[in-house]
Amino acid sequence: MGILGIVLSLALLIVLAYRGWNVIFIAPLCAGVALLFNWQEAPLLATYSQVYMPAMGNFLAKFFPLFLLGAVFGKLMEDSGAAKAIALGIVRLIGAERAILAVVLACAILTYGGVSLFVVAFSVYPIAMQLFRSAQIPKRLIPGAIALGSFTFTMTALPGTPAIQNAIPMPFFHTTPFAAPGMGIIAGLFMLVCGQLWLSRRAALARTAGEGYGEHHDVIVEEDNRDLPNVWLALLPLASVIALNALFTYVVIPAMDTGYLAMPKFGKVSLPAVLGVWAIIAAMAIAVLLVVLLNLSRFRDVRASITEGTLGSLLPVCNTAAEVGYGAVISGLGAFIAFRETLKSVVGDPLVSVAVVVNTLAGLTGSASGGLSLTLQAMGEYYRNAALAAGIDPEVMHRVATLASGGLDALPHNGAVITLLAITRLTHKDSYKDILFCAVVFPVLSGFLVVGLNAVFGTF
Repeated sequence: MGILGIVLSLALLIVLAYRGWNVIFIAPLCAGVALLFNWQEAPLLATYSQVYMPAMGNFLAKFFPLFLLGAVFGKLMEDSGAAKAIALGIVRLIGAERAILAVVLACAILTYGGVSLFVVAFSVYPIAMQLFRSAQIPKRLIPGAIALGSFTFTMTALPGTPAIQNAIPMPFFHTTPFAAPGMGIIAGLFMLVCGQLWLSRRAALARTAGEGYGEHHDVIVEEDNRDLPNVWLALLPLASVIALNALFTYVVIPAMDTGYLAMPKFGKVSLPAVLGVWAIIAAMAIAVLLVVLLNLSRFRDVRASITEGTLGSLLPVCNTAAEVGYGAVISGLGAFIAFRETLKSVVGDPLVSVAVVVNTLAGLTGSASGGLSLTLQAMGEYYRNAALAAGIDPEVMHRVATLASGGLDALPHNGAVITLLAITRLTHKDSYKDILFCAVVFPVLSGFLVVGLNAVFGTF
């Protein structure tokens, strides 16, 4: 009965989230459904106040600065014109005749530099629309190109990416944003090459069939690009995120005297438990200041941009935190512990297990950060201990967990997929096949590619 309650609870969470109910509101209610089937071991109100809320609060305490700085940085890059300048610069460099690659790389550079994928989609779509129309490439391929550049290798694979999916495993595995860098680069190249080949083949088949851009009622707004920043100045804040992240991770913070972390006042933690988060916070804070200073004259109202970015960070971070609270409630139930022990016996390799479980929960919730948070909240300590016992480097656990979060998450009910199709004014029928291969199939395969590489060569 306890397991039945957990299944019903999760099913209700999925259905209500898919129908547009706010996760912050429904997560504790769905957790309550599971508690009704386990009422003898978990009183409802006590679990809510002593388990759910502390877990939600702990997530906010750890990761709110990353959501906040990321959202503010993205908004400032958008309002200053820097994001658009970079996209146009990539197009000029790659050439309009390579429209698909130009769009993919423009999205990739922006997201790897810390710009929100939603900001990227809004910034790049008008440029992609004009490029695809000029090259007579079907418009239906635009969502696949944007998804490949925004939802995949820069979010989960490339070392140092400031994406929240790369930050969530750090406290659990005591790793940094640069965990398993060689494996991450190989996985990223695999996704990029496979996705690009897929989209190029689809465009070639359309050309052979005589299909052009198509008849679409696009709204094309002629914009004055004369006041955009120089592309190299626009790139500087993005480059600073990665460079400063590495500098703080490997040089500055390790050189600091952090013995005070052992004091009860600071949680009795070791430096590895906080190093990764500290490095990203410092890098993003400096990048925010840099984009403001470099583009001060281009903002209509810096304060308004920062306020809008700040408010824009609240819903995503609270959504994810609510799912973490839900995971804390479920993971404490005896029925879940029994299920976990069964899973451990069926899938003995912790690396394979974390790939399967994160992919599954990310797919069920339609959220990369949500699925990853749920898994690590429930089983993070187990996976770390199991990895150490099996001689598996925690860095590869980090990388595989992050890669898995960006696999099945992009199923049709994913919020980013729905938003991207709304921006491009296309439907799942028009474009989801390309999103499926570029943002689901190839990312899932890349995760298991890393598992295989680790078995043969070890972590690198």
